[in-house]
Amino acid sequence: MIHTSQHTKKNSNTFNVLLLKGDDLVGNSYDTVGLYDAFEKLAPIVHRTPCKQSQTLNRIAGNKVSLKLENLQKTGSFKIRGAFNKISHLTDEECQQGILAASAGNHAQGVALAGREKGVPVTIFMPESTPDAKVMATRQYGATVRLIGKSFDEAYAAAKKEQLFTRAAFVHPFDDLAIIEGQATAAMEMMQQCPDMDTIVVPAGGGGLLAGTALAVKAIRPSVRVIGVQAQAASAIASIFHGTSATAVPFLPTIAEGIKVKDPGKLTTKIIQAYVDDVITVSEKEIASAILFMLEREKMLIEGAGAAAVAAVLYRHLPFHSNSTGVIVSGGNFDIGKLNACIKTATDMSTASSF
Repeated sequence: MIHTSQHTKKNSNTFNVLLLKGDDLVGNSYDTVGLYDAFEKLAPIVHRTPCKQSQTLNRIAGNKVSLKLENLQKTGSFKIRGAFNKISHLTDEECQQGILAASAGNHAQGVALAGREKGVPVTIFMPESTPDAKVMATRQYGATVRLIGKSFDEAYAAAKKEQLFTRAAFVHPFDDLAIIEGQATAAMEMMQQCPDMDTIVVPAGGGGLLAGTALAVKAIRPSVRVIGVQAQAASAIASIFHGTSATAVPFLPTIAEGIKVKDPGKLTTKIIQAYVDDVITVSEKEIASAILFMLEREKMLIEGAGAAAVAAVLYRHLPFHSNSTGVIVSGGNFDIGKLNACIKTATDMSTASSF
């Protein structure tokens, strides 16, 4: 359990945020006890992934940079944290008709594995553009996969329609408090592993990881700044954060398909607006270059979503000076068949050998 002078499980803190109940935002407080419950519950289940310093990123950024390697997590992504936490809250009665979810890939694998552990059949709706590696992995965890729609949002709409007929328990990929609290445990581990961290950089799509990180950080070490990172091609959260409508920004193909979300969550957006310090964007070339940097310098193949956060540091986009920066590398489920396209996208960008 995380111990601080002000926040423990028995002495939790109350936040002035809006809670989500059903489809409505209600209430005006949040008790952080859920964070600590999730942390204790998941400790024996998920990997406590390493925080690795990158000497090259240290030199580029001019400060200490620590990478939280959630690409080494079970299923290859942080998403297993939220999925296990949410499904652990479901009763046997709620699971009688199975579990249903929509996902661009990583949430699917997390739900599939958690459902298998609970002994409940799982059906996942995934966009037709989902990398083959993610589809195959989801099926290998025992889930039924249905490919439908050109984007996550279309797959999500189809899954919700299906739920009306099946009455299966729906596990939302991000806009659910139990999901958010589960994702928060990555940042809670990181604060233990990197006690001098003053800034944490987090990729964002629907906002579950970013919202969870913000809740955990502001409860435990509020002086730490939380920076969200999105692909310029799909930057709804950044747009909302900076006062523009999500519909006013492009929604285009991106190598970071795991964070390509047109409509972020209501709850995640409220938390992000309240507790995140800034949300920035990175280009496709920068994301592709960050993938190649990690492959060449760190000997790791990471996916575009995690590479977006790395790119923010690699290309010095952080809006604040930092002495010790933490970066959540959110996943490693990269479709190897797209590596050549990644190399072409990164053309004219600095390569690892240039840094």
